[in-house]
Amino acid sequence: MQWRKSPKDLIDLFSSVVPGPPVVQRKMFGYPAAFVNGNLFMSLFQDDLILRLPERLREELLKVDGAKIFSPMPGRPMREYVAVPPRIMANQKELASWVLRALEHGESLKPKSQTGKPKKAAIKTKRSAPSKKRK
Repeated sequence: MQWRKSPKDLIDLFSSVVPGPPVVQRKMFGYPAAFVNGNLFMSLFQDDLILRLPERLREELLKVDGAKIFSPMPGRPMREYVAVPPRIMANQKELASWVLRALEHGESLKPKSQTGKPKKAAIKTKRSAPSKKRK
């Protein structure tokens, strides 16, 4: 499956609604993405703007015509993520409201380490003093 780049107008829309600090922007799979505490909460994928939402808000957004559970590949849904419908993307004020809800959800998640992998605890061993031989 070949992925397409997001159109410039969608990238511009993403840039116009992505919040500032503590949000960190970087690319994920070549697409603009926004993270808070190491957790992805907003991204682009081809022609879609994706938001990570808690169940109650996902259900609410999915009632809007054109909204759908995000599936980067057929049969591979990412159930916490919703592709925002065109009607909401056309209304920057409404889109910004949904982005803030996704940010709040992202902030509520357990922070991830910088690499995204849990750090291993250092193993401490008790060292004994070297034994001294008595003569």
